[in-house]
Amino acid sequence: MTNTATKAKLPTWFWIIAGLGLAWNIFGVVQFLSTFNGTLESLIRNGLTSEQAKLYLSLPSWMTASFAIGVFGGVIGSILLLMRKKLSVSVFLLSLAGYIVLYIGDITEGVFKVFGTPQVVILTSVVLIAASLLWFSRSFTTSGHLN
Repeated sequence: MTNTATKAKLPTWFWIIAGLGLAWNIFGVVQFLSTFNGTLESLIRNGLTSEQAKLYLSLPSWMTASFAIGVFGGVIGSILLLMRKKLSVSVFLLSLAGYIVLYIGDITEGVFKVFGTPQVVILTSVVLIAASLLWFSRSFTTSGHLN
């Protein structure tokens, strides 16, 4: 007996969106890694003001953990989506939760205040893309295309 999910042909745009999701999340991992071990000097060299760099270095570890969960969850979820695995839904949900916690941290820890509107726009976009990838994977799981 064959599994209908493995036989169902997916539209080309599924692969395009899943591939773009992976590329987007890999970019997020690069951003995370470039700041994870940052020093005051390296962060300033990469374009932050002294005030921004000092704030970034003083952020609590739970914010770093939520950022990591968001980006690495997004990469793993995207890979699972490309593999047509319904587990992508749970992983994208975890990624979204990480980003929501990060968003709350940016509000409560003063990141939005110090970094301004660009940071609000960027993180809002990140949350919306994470939510869209979750919706996308859930839709294809519901339709029986993912197993």
